[in-house]
Amino acid sequence: MIKAIVFDCFGVLTSDGWLPFAQKYFGDDAVLKREAHDLNKQVDSGFLDYDSFVHQVANLAKVDLADAHRQIEGNIANQPLFNYIAELKKNYKIGMLSNAGANWLGRLFTPGQLDLFDATALSFELGFIKPDPRAYHTICKRLGVEPGEAVFIDDIQRYATGAQDIGMKGVWYKNNDQLKEELESLLKSS
Repeated sequence: MIKAIVFDCFGVLTSDGWLPFAQKYFGDDAVLKREAHDLNKQVDSGFLDYDSFVHQVANLAKVDLADAHRQIEGNIANQPLFNYIAELKKNYKIGMLSNAGANWLGRLFTPGQLDLFDATALSFELGFIKPDPRAYHTICKRLGVEPGEAVFIDDIQRYATGAQDIGMKGVWYKNNDQLKEELESLLKSS
């Protein structure tokens, strides 16, 4: 029986500024793309502070630091999804598991949106990133549920699959309508 629903942040609960930035400036250069990816993993794992990360990727991209900040941090909350989460909250625990280089939650979301979450797990505080099984186990533990009692939603397929690998249900997010359809089906069958 499903008791908890866990959402990824960037690309699901908000738009994702980093991926378009990385594609725009590093997408055609395998060496720069690998270096930027490595920097992103370091910041998400808490091994590199966020300001150093932005400084280094701005240098790699050959863009002004302020411009890099603006592009990477231009995330917009998915309000229609938050409206749906408020309905889900009546019957399920709600969690957030995200690869994040810092605690941006207070800047990304309103206090009312943040109040919907019973627990969060952000990679920079954990010291490891999805799809590391420890990330999924951590959020389940914080929510007080077993992996088989939780659904994880992510816009990156390998992260949804990583949840499935430890026994959670996984939904690969593409848009709100698709999510609602797949999630409602999972919830009805549990």
